[in-house]
Amino acid sequence: MAGSTILVVDGDPASRNYIATTLQKEGHRVLQAASGKEGLIFAWRDHPDIIVAEPDLADLPGEDLAARLRSDPRTARVPLIAFSRDANPVRIKSCQAAGFTEYIVKGPQAPAALLSTVSMISSGEQHAAKEGGLLIVFLSAKGGAGTSSLCANLGRSIADQLPDSHIVVADLVLPIGSIAGIVGYREAQNITTVAAMPATDTTPDFLRHRLARLDDWRFHLLAGSPDPQHGNDLAVGRIAELVGGLKSAYDFVLLDVGRSLSRISVPLIEHADLIAMIVGADISTVELTRITWDYLQTKGVLPGSVFPILNRAVGLEGLTKAEIEQKLGLPITTSIPYLAGNLSMANNQHHPYTLKFPGDTASIALKDTARLMVESARRARAG
Repeated sequence: MAGSTILVVDGDPASRNYIATTLQKEGHRVLQAASGKEGLIFAWRDHPDIIVAEPDLADLPGEDLAARLRSDPRTARVPLIAFSRDANPVRIKSCQAAGFTEYIVKGPQAPAALLSTVSMISSGEQHAAKEGGLLIVFLSAKGGAGTSSLCANLGRSIADQLPDSHIVVADLVLPIGSIAGIVGYREAQNITTVAAMPATDTTPDFLRHRLARLDDWRFHLLAGSPDPQHGNDLAVGRIAELVGGLKSAYDFVLLDVGRSLSRISVPLIEHADLIAMIVGADISTVELTRITWDYLQTKGVLPGSVFPILNRAVGLEGLTKAEIEQKLGLPITTSIPYLAGNLSMANNQHHPYTLKFPGDTASIALKDTARLMVESARRARAG
């Protein structure tokens, strides 16, 4: 939701003006301060909704700025975003410990990350994480893990077990979405076209009734980008708001981010009720998954909200379940058996696996996984 008052504190005029222009294009009111001391004056006098600050300030270190803002009741709870050229992990941890809510490193993807983070905060998603439908994010550390196929098929299995529930699958795999090809969706509506609509038009009622419902799959779909050009045109600043709208409109929101661990997807992952982490059995995928899990822990993700799924997508070879658990430092919640050519056949015909092969062992595993996933998401939501 646009329209927040945002204070930008940055000693570099070019950087400060660029940030201000980026935010103003999204409809935000922007105040600018050229120093830390000036930022404090503006913050305490003008009561901004959000503060964006470069921690490397000439007159006042960012950590001191954060500490003073946090110690004053007028700004103690104002979201504080570091937008910095310093990518040193030590500095990042220092700023977070001092009170920065988020830390974004300046670079090509930084403006999109800033808009996504601001949208998340402005839409109230950070303060409404326990409201609305359950958000389940599907994530993998490496391509080829079968994340999108599992997302779609588990969505169908949840629908089978909870026929009165309203379920939506949203594809945030960039630059090209992957779920449309699995479920046979060919319509023009997708996440890029919906994000390009005015915010007043993309209400929860619109998202509930105007997104395509796939009868065979028994869920609604917000398809991903159909090609790289659409992916580049995506209004990423609206993603958090749209996800919030989906949570208001549906009982379950299944969000496929693939192997994208970016400043666009991380805020969504942080606020998910459950993270379905898809793990392969090969050593490289397990090692990358461990790196991903270590990173998520630094963002405050707790083990209780992670649902590791062992998916032997490419064969029976690889590490054992016990070996994978030892390397990850996490128990594998459930395993999907090797599906051989059956999965490719089901995907090519755009059929849910449980519909195409109802008596197969893997269909039973998918149904059990869906049940465990719903139970885990509800338990995580309840705290």
